[in-house]
Amino acid sequence: MERVSQLFSGTDWMDAYLVPWGINIVLAVATFIVGRWIARMITRGIRRVMERTGLDATLARFLGNIAYTALVGVVIIASLNQLGIDTTSILAVFAAAGLAVGLALKDSLSNFAAGVMLIFFKPFKAGDFVEAAGIAGVVEEIGVFNTTFRTPDNREIIVPNSQIYGGTIVNVTARETRRIDLVFGIGYGDSIEDAKRVLADAMASDSRILADPEPAVALIELADNSVNLAARPWVNTADYWAVRGDLMERVKSAFDRQGISIPFPQRDVHLYHSQEPVRTLTASA
Repeated sequence: MERVSQLFSGTDWMDAYLVPWGINIVLAVATFIVGRWIARMITRGIRRVMERTGLDATLARFLGNIAYTALVGVVIIASLNQLGIDTTSILAVFAAAGLAVGLALKDSLSNFAAGVMLIFFKPFKAGDFVEAAGIAGVVEEIGVFNTTFRTPDNREIIVPNSQIYGGTIVNVTARETRRIDLVFGIGYGDSIEDAKRVLADAMASDSRILADPEPAVALIELADNSVNLAARPWVNTADYWAVRGDLMERVKSAFDRQGISIPFPQRDVHLYHSQEPVRTLTASA
């Protein structure tokens, strides 16, 4: 009892416990405050660099938050070490927890990684008409985990990014111009020259069809039931569907006026009436 009283009496107790612990606590708090301030400055610098490089604002904020969280974690560990606390076991617990969370959220992490690649490499942007993951529509929004499409019939479809980036992506509106490929079949008794002239005149009469590259008309196949001619005009991408429909209608009307036939599959059925009596077979037991 006397030894305990001597231990905690006078300046010995202060020198042995209070002063060292007080210094460690002050240093730990200072480490945490200064470290968090440095982490905030580093995060701001990272965000500015990403924004200057043209990275998507949503992705820049998300990556900045991840960087800030990781830096604050380092600061907390440094502060605990300053207090003399062994952080090895804490790190082991966090590592095990991180592994478990990673396995549980592997699909989400895959979508996140694919979203980062989509935003960074930009195979398409908002407003493009894209065919991807079995979906064809206008890109409304590219998120970190999924992408939102608007289909031509005005449906909204949300697709996970991993399904998009893991497959073939067709960006229909990536180029300013687009070629229309149409095939018209005429009968073997019709004039190929007249049909080609009709196709050329139909394309020349539409101001939306570009002169450069020059529209092309060519015979591409002598099929079983028709002679197939190809019409290949170039248009601005925004005019593609309108010009395509108008051109088919104009060619059909011109073929009708010129007496040029468009063959279609037909089948002749011949019926014969037999005068012979129907014979019946009787099975004997």
